[in-house]
Amino acid sequence: MTKTALRIAALAACAVLSVAAAPKGGAAKKPAPAASTNWNGVTAVTADGSHRLGNPEAPLKLVEYVSYTCPHCAHFHKEADPVLRLTMVPKGQISVTVTNFLRNPIDLTVAMLTNCGDPKRFFVRHNTFFASQEKWLAKAEATSREQQQRWYQGDFPTRMRAMAGDLGFYDQTAAWGLSRAQTDQCFANTAMLDKLKGQQGEVQALGLQGTPSFTLNGELLDGHDWATVSKAITDKQAQQRAGNI
Repeated sequence: MTKTALRIAALAACAVLSVAAAPKGGAAKKPAPAASTNWNGVTAVTADGSHRLGNPEAPLKLVEYVSYTCPHCAHFHKEADPVLRLTMVPKGQISVTVTNFLRNPIDLTVAMLTNCGDPKRFFVRHNTFFASQEKWLAKAEATSREQQQRWYQGDFPTRMRAMAGDLGFYDQTAAWGLSRAQTDQCFANTAMLDKLKGQQGEVQALGLQGTPSFTLNGELLDGHDWATVSKAITDKQAQQRAGNI
């Protein structure tokens, strides 16, 4: 495995109005203030093991197909995540689902770790790996041939343990309160491994060629950046408002 091969990453609310009944013979009371939900705090695991953030009944449903070793994915995340989390997601206007696009063994290792622990903390782990991508990807490019060979030999848990040790992932999971033994148990989670493999079937069915890729309300978008997604969201909102006053 050459260093060129390791540069794989570079190629790539509910508002419920309650009106109290007016006392007999009295004036009607004003409606109570609308209760609101901040949908940023609502997460769920979908049937295929993907993770959804936001209102499950949102009129806009964005699915992101991402590779953790893809710098373009990290750049998209840096641009899009703050905008969506500060505007549309908390209002319940859009939900965001993250599905893994596995391009290499490092992607698989990180995906197993983002799924390690409380599912409600998935997006914390997801954000952390993208925020620190440049650091651990540099370690991957600096590893020796002997280290890289261990990543491609043996069963999956053995290979993932080797990558986690070489790239400093055990330090990251320790910061989340997971011991090395607990992290290794996550690598041995065959049910999670099967779900990640299943997600690749969806990737293939859609004919995805690059990362990041997106669907909006089930429609595959042509571009691979925030400018494309942002325009598609704006256009879809305009379509949904058409005819409404």
